[in-house]
Amino acid sequence: MVLLAGIGDFVRTLTGWRARLFAFGAGALSALGFAPFNIFPVLLLGYAALVLLIDGAQTTNRPIRNSTWVVWAFAFGQFLVGLHWVGYAFLVDASAHAWQIPFVALMFPGGMALVFTTPPLAIAARFWRPDASRIFVFTIAYTLAEWIRGHALTGFPWNLAAYGWGASLAVMQSAAVLGAYGLTLVTILFGASLAELFGRPFAWRLPAAITAIFVFIFAAGELRLNTVKIDTVPGVRLRIVQPNIAQSDKYKPALVEENWNRLISLSNAPVKIRPTHIIWPEAAPPFILTRSEYALDEIAVLTGRDRVLMTGALRALRHGEHLDYYNSFYVFGHGGEMLNVYDKFHLVPFGEYLPLESVFKTIGLTKVVGIDGSFATGDGPHTLDIPGAPPAGPLICYEILFPGAVVSAKRPSWFVNVTDDSWFGPWAGPKQHLLVARMRAIEEGIPVVRAANTGISAVIDPLGRVRGELDLNRAGILDADLPSEIETTPFARSGWYSFFLLLAGCMVAASIACRHHSKTRPVTR
Repeated sequence: MVLLAGIGDFVRTLTGWRARLFAFGAGALSALGFAPFNIFPVLLLGYAALVLLIDGAQTTNRPIRNSTWVVWAFAFGQFLVGLHWVGYAFLVDASAHAWQIPFVALMFPGGMALVFTTPPLAIAARFWRPDASRIFVFTIAYTLAEWIRGHALTGFPWNLAAYGWGASLAVMQSAAVLGAYGLTLVTILFGASLAELFGRPFAWRLPAAITAIFVFIFAAGELRLNTVKIDTVPGVRLRIVQPNIAQSDKYKPALVEENWNRLISLSNAPVKIRPTHIIWPEAAPPFILTRSEYALDEIAVLTGRDRVLMTGALRALRHGEHLDYYNSFYVFGHGGEMLNVYDKFHLVPFGEYLPLESVFKTIGLTKVVGIDGSFATGDGPHTLDIPGAPPAGPLICYEILFPGAVVSAKRPSWFVNVTDDSWFGPWAGPKQHLLVARMRAIEEGIPVVRAANTGISAVIDPLGRVRGELDLNRAGILDADLPSEIETTPFARSGWYSFFLLLAGCMVAASIACRHHSKTRPVTR
């Protein structure tokens, strides 16, 4: 215990650039808690380190300013390492966008740290007290920062603290009750409470209590995994097509026919059990699908009398002299009959649209998807009727990121998530995206069928288990049964805010109780 106290003393005495450098390093290391590493202890210890650094900043002449600096440095390090894959999108058309990478590498993580993480934690520093109440104040502020990041400017809830539990499917089961934001809150609380172990005198009660809560969460999750029965939908046989076409090659005129033929040939590959439903990834056809009579004729042959094709595709709609582009999802029934069209409503900032477009264009920054202007938006999540299968909720790429915002008024029985993760690089980004899809399945109790251009395509059951997958950077097909949905989860029945607000209220009450009942004790020295 003396060793832990000594480490705590060392961290608290760091000031100036040393404190900021340590905060940056702690944040960068904490990002290894996310996929593909899934080393959750480093994420928890990262939050503890940040609490200790704020403790130290409180003893300086400018506590608020110095606290703000270490918070920004920590968040910058975490975003820089955890979201480093964002730079790959700017290499797809390197001649047009590669020069932007240095700006993106600094402005994107640094800007998010400055805009989203720093303000709530700076306010928290104003209410900092040298007792256990600071743990709850920190938790409330950091969770608020994560919530704001998930909603402001259309939101970017990637690598929430909840996703640090990718190594434990049992703990992830708690999202069926708490949702991703609720699990984020208790995860931050767990990590922050560990700071108490590095104080003088040694304080173990709070971290022991939070550890006990997570032991219960783990045990309950294991029980759920071993007792909830998942059936398959009779009469449905899926074929997920993963063409593995590099984004830089997709629309080259010389390769368009080859790319299209790869979709058709993979869809028609022989198999013992004939698929009833074929699923292609986001924007799979390398052209505007509805403008090609030849392609529509081939889809009619592919579907024939007994198959359904679901695919992402670009859509162009003319309004007078103006042409609007949509990132869309089509359902083709028997004989190629076009049954449904769904338009993506949650667009990727800087990818499919440019926020503050007039400002960024003046400095030469453009979005990475090469169409004129921004994509038009759809009108929210939909549930589509699918011949021969239960109703499905299409989610295009990024749309699966948003807890509590993936289900329409009519609840679907399965999600079809079409995506092109070649934009996200060859490793970390796609694996993080897959983990997000698993979390949505757990939250809603609804299976997710995922078709990704370059991987990872997968069939995910309502407990977040991957029933089958096609790994990154390989072409192929995944033939699988469709898992059935399970009983509507408490999270889905109550909405994302119910348990989240209840937990936040508990944090406020606990902070007030600590201030009222505990004697103020120094956490330094």
